[in-house]
Formats: sequence, structure tokens, C-alpha cells
Amino acid sequence: MVSVARDRMAILIGRAEEVSRNDQADLARRYVELARRIGTRYNVRIPPALKDRFCPGCSTFFREGLTVRTRLNSGGRTRTCLRCGRIRRQRLGSASGEGSLPPGTEGLPEPLAVPTAEEEELDEGEEPEEG
Repeated sequence: MVSVARDRMAILIGRAEEVSRNDQADLARRYVELARRIGTRYNVRIPPALKDRFCPGCSTFFREGLTVRTRLNSGGRTRTCLRCGRIRRQRLGSASGEGSLPPGTEGLPEPLAVPTAEEEELDEGEEPEEG
């Protein structure tokens, strides 16, 4: 039952995304409400990747510039729902300060790797020492 509930929630959120592109915000909000109700009924959490796509207050599906305003601050992201005004703050990076990306950032470019001193020496044509 749990896997069926998760699949149905993913389908409903996917449909909400489709209809929100066609400027049917009320229907998209209804799909999100149904997905949330399924999660409540079967005691299943909405996955974090899907949870970031709608407002926790009014269930409005987020579309940048139309239904949500996103601001990047030092170390965090602030999303404000333009329908109900609810603010959601999310820290970017881990607690240790490594700067890892939050869940749901698939498709973003990977950070550039900085070569170490040993790698720079190898680039200059030196042979690596064996040990």
C-alpha cells in the first residue's frame, strides 16, 4: 500500500506540473491537495524532491515568477508563495560547511575541481614518485 501511495502522489504532482504550464492553477492546486491527502491517509511522507514544488500553506504549485519568488541568500534559499505569502527557508550546504547541494538539484552543473599541488606538478611534466 505504501508504494502504491507514493506512486500515486508522484503521478498527481506530475499532473499538477503539466496543468500549471497550461495556466490552470486551480486544477494544479487540486492535484496537490489530493496528493497530500493520500499521504495523510496512508501515513506516507511526500518525498523531499516533490515537497519543494508546492506551497505547504495553500498547496499552490510553484511556478517561478508567477506563484513563487525565490531569493538566494548567503547559505540559504528563501521561497515566498505569492498567493498566501508563506515563507519557506532552506539552508544550502551541510552543517560541516562543505557546501553540498540540497536534494532535488539534479541537472545542475557539478562544481569545478581545484587541482592539488601534486596534480599541478604532474601537469608540468614530472613523473610521479613510486613508493
